[in-house]
Amino acid sequence: MKKGKWNEAEAILDSLQDDIVVTDRHGIIMKVSDTTGSIYGVKSDVLIGRSVYELEREGLFTPLATPLVLEEKRKVTFVQTTDKGKRLLVTGVPVFNETGEIYKVVSYSHDITELMEMKNYMESLEGEMARVKSELEILRNRFTHPGGIIAKSSKMEQVLKTSIQVASVDANVLLLGDSGVGKSMLANFIHQKSHRKTGPFIEVNCGSIPEQLFEAEFFGYEGGAFTGANRKGKLGMVELAEGGTLFLDEVGELPMEQQVKVLKLIQEKQFYRVGGTKPRKVNFRLIAATNKDLLKAVHERIFRKDLYFRLNVVPITIPSLHERQEDILPLINHFLDRFSEKYNLKRTIDAQAMNLLIHHEWDGNVRELMNIIERLVVTSGSTVITQEHLPQSIQRVNEPYDSQGKGTLNVILNEVEESILRKARKRYRTTTQIAEALGISQPTVVRKLKKYDIK
Repeated sequence: MKKGKWNEAEAILDSLQDDIVVTDRHGIIMKVSDTTGSIYGVKSDVLIGRSVYELEREGLFTPLATPLVLEEKRKVTFVQTTDKGKRLLVTGVPVFNETGEIYKVVSYSHDITELMEMKNYMESLEGEMARVKSELEILRNRFTHPGGIIAKSSKMEQVLKTSIQVASVDANVLLLGDSGVGKSMLANFIHQKSHRKTGPFIEVNCGSIPEQLFEAEFFGYEGGAFTGANRKGKLGMVELAEGGTLFLDEVGELPMEQQVKVLKLIQEKQFYRVGGTKPRKVNFRLIAATNKDLLKAVHERIFRKDLYFRLNVVPITIPSLHERQEDILPLINHFLDRFSEKYNLKRTIDAQAMNLLIHHEWDGNVRELMNIIERLVVTSGSTVITQEHLPQSIQRVNEPYDSQGKGTLNVILNEVEESILRKARKRYRTTTQIAEALGISQPTVVRKLKKYDIK
């Protein structure tokens, strides 16, 4: 500070040595530091005597420190934007007179434009890293996942990609697909990839619980709620799922009366035990699965529309095994290794038997394949599994047709044709796909299906 008469405004500026603006309570600029003008792209002295409200209307900067300080009656800090696109971290400080009223406002600022740009860059980088992490997760487990999930085919890769994405949030998931495709395995996979993985995974088979026992098993009951009930009561599956995942398998089998109660549970995350009067809160993530066409069931009035839409937030359809041919060989090898280790039996499969296994229809999907491989490991009795060890239904796949001398050539040819069409009908969803596979026209396929009464 220069010697001589003490000047309050000069003392403030000298002590802070920063980008300083001093206004009176009406917003008129009284003092500015030499560097302030350069921040706003003007000469500092032209700011003296100007109103900050006018400068804001002209677009020089916004918001203002003066009105904020007058309103809060204390020091405030905020981010200000200039007409040049700069971002300033501004702090406004009230100066009180002897009567305790604010008569001046001092504000000082720091240019944080680069910091804000870096923050935005880091946020975008975090988003990109999250995307890369998701893709790495898929690549890390590209072919085999916990529980025997194989994802070599593009269809299963997409299923797993969607599952990993949805695992990070608590949205309801509806798994769709034929019996045996691995819906319960995928449900567990989603649970293991979620933030609830340390919590329980409670599976409820909605088709296996007798209707009269459903409420007691599902919601639990209080002691003495009914004849034969445990005196201490019993926890239901819903309570057991607290903090984890509740998996409703075969949800399409729920009777209408129970659908109402499950809907209420999903909506409110609250329920009553059988015989209880106290509502119980529960926190779980819901995954449901079915091999039924629920939308068709809704139209037929055997499944509630409101429950359907509650369940069908994120639908994931698991393809049948015949739609993911690339996965059959890896699945065979995976189950062969698993059961060989489980039973401490060294087993391999020869080329001929492997070819028959790969080309089998597998109407029971992954479950059927897994059961067959386990059976072969246990019952083959030799290190190498050959064609002779396979079930007759699989051995017949590549056998030449044997009419056993019955019928004319025309009858035999018709029988062969019918057999081929029935297999094709099981494998392909449309008559166009059947036509492409068999090398005939689509109208011919339609005519022949009708001829043999194949639906």
